[in-house]
Amino acid sequence: MTSFSEILKSATWSDHESAEGESYLAELMAGRLTPAEYGEMVAQHYFAYVALDGVSRTLADHPVAGRFVFPELYRERALERDLAAVYGSDWRDRITPSKATRTLVARIHQVADWPGGYIAHHYTRYMGDLSGGQFIRMELQKIYGYHKGGGVDFYVFDEVGSLPRFKNEYRARLDALAPDEREQQRIIREVKLAYQLNTEVLTELLHVVKTAA
Repeated sequence: MTSFSEILKSATWSDHESAEGESYLAELMAGRLTPAEYGEMVAQHYFAYVALDGVSRTLADHPVAGRFVFPELYRERALERDLAAVYGSDWRDRITPSKATRTLVARIHQVADWPGGYIAHHYTRYMGDLSGGQFIRMELQKIYGYHKGGGVDFYVFDEVGSLPRFKNEYRARLDALAPDEREQQRIIREVKLAYQLNTEVLTELLHVVKTAA
């Protein structure tokens, strides 16, 4: 029998690839964006993770969702260091959530009372950060010269330990959910929506960058 983690990955792989192929990331990885333009993405991540990790904290004791609460993953403090490295100590006065980010944040809060919805958004963001995000970190270090301590700390997960081992444990917890077919499809739809909303954040960022050029 195919595990739920495999079903989920297979059903949403095209959505994942579309997100990774978004033009803003292509521009970023090619080194064609300024540090401030890179900071625009860091800022939008900050607002999204304040929401996601905030919801996570409220679900720590939930019998289902609580299995996907990992304080060692929380990104808010790392993103604050990155924003300070990019924009300086007054970074809070220089960032605002985009329209697409506000939509994403609203959806994270909207599904917070449904364990499958929380897990869908958590899975979409964190499994990507722990996987392809590590390649992004190495490239950003080369392009901008950032190092651990601010600039790319968002992608550094020292408290997790072995990333492959952690991801395997995460998949095992997904499989242990053992949702019925209806709930499987509902979670899959939410993951697809999460990818779409995150991709729209990047699409809007590219528009901002091109308009400013």
